[in-house]
Amino acid sequence: MDLEKIQTALSSLGLDGWLFFDFHNRDHLGLKILGLDPKAMATRRWYYYVPAIGEPVKLAHRVEPTKLDSLPGRKTMYSTWQELHAGLKAMLGNPSKIAMQYSPKNAVPYVSIVDGGTLELIQGMGHQIVSSADLVQQFEAVLDEKAFKSHVKAGKIIDQILDEAFNEVRKTLKNKKYKTEYEIQQFIGKRFRSNGLVYDDLPIVGTNDHPANPHFAPTSKGSRKIKPGDKLLIDLWAKLDKPGAIYYDITWSAFVGDDPPNEYVNAFHTVCDARRAGFEFLNKRLSAGQQVAGFEVDDVCRNVVRDAGYGEFFTHRTGHSIGEEVHGNGGNIDNFETQDTRLLVPGCLFSLEPGIYIEGKMGVRSELNVYIKGPDKASITGREQEELVLIH
Repeated sequence: MDLEKIQTALSSLGLDGWLFFDFHNRDHLGLKILGLDPKAMATRRWYYYVPAIGEPVKLAHRVEPTKLDSLPGRKTMYSTWQELHAGLKAMLGNPSKIAMQYSPKNAVPYVSIVDGGTLELIQGMGHQIVSSADLVQQFEAVLDEKAFKSHVKAGKIIDQILDEAFNEVRKTLKNKKYKTEYEIQQFIGKRFRSNGLVYDDLPIVGTNDHPANPHFAPTSKGSRKIKPGDKLLIDLWAKLDKPGAIYYDITWSAFVGDDPPNEYVNAFHTVCDARRAGFEFLNKRLSAGQQVAGFEVDDVCRNVVRDAGYGEFFTHRTGHSIGEEVHGNGGNIDNFETQDTRLLVPGCLFSLEPGIYIEGKMGVRSELNVYIKGPDKASITGREQEELVLIH
């Protein structure tokens, strides 16, 4: 925990303090930011208040008196609920503007962790509760150089494995012993493991209308063979098997043959155009010294898809934060599922992945990862697909 950095951030946002609260290790964000063990015994409620100015205050139960001893600040204790309420009043002082892991109307569900009863309790003491979303992004989703390098290293390996997967499909065309979606998925997983990569789920490998479900997952039973004339989508993500490693997450679209249908080609180029438009908008704003929020980039990408006549078929946000989890806790590129007003700040890593999903026909997506290294420039961290991969 970096107390000075937290207090500086609080002051810059005009907040009086940041109140951390947990029960049964529910607040994984707070535990990580404070450097507490997420697997430690936690049978009682605890509170930790970091004021913008002054000494932090700890409030722990006497059954678990050492729970917060690793953190700086003055320790207070409680046993009864009456002591808890009194301790909170004393800890927080006069009515003030306090950040908690809360999101108005659940707009940013990643930080919407504090329960309604606890919010009522603190608000009932006269305090104004605001979302900690921007604070969480600063302390949980901004990458340092070491973390970013782990992402780049994983990306180089994953790009190579993607090529190997396409080649596996290519080999089958000669002897007509076609492999299934599931077999190619398992091939990728095996190559991940042999290259020292880990993942939370195996990749998406789908043909024709299967990827019309954006999170389609092949299974051993009923998996289709990948044959000539098939549209093929592969979405794969993994990271180095090291503490603090960061995910790399991409999606490429292909066609088995040398003459893909016009509708498929048009859909593919539409999502590529949308992806490029979002990236260009982002860089234009950054280079002009202007701030950019995730929802604004989503609007730019979505308008390209809409103007091409596919608006109703773009059924998810344009991108997500990437971190130690493939779906990270920073700003998302989203004005569709939520309105993500979090700013895209230096150190943020996220995907751009417009898609078109037509039930019974096809699913097309083009995904790459974008990193904001400094205040005035974003960069693509891996390869950028410009044309369909033709497998023949």
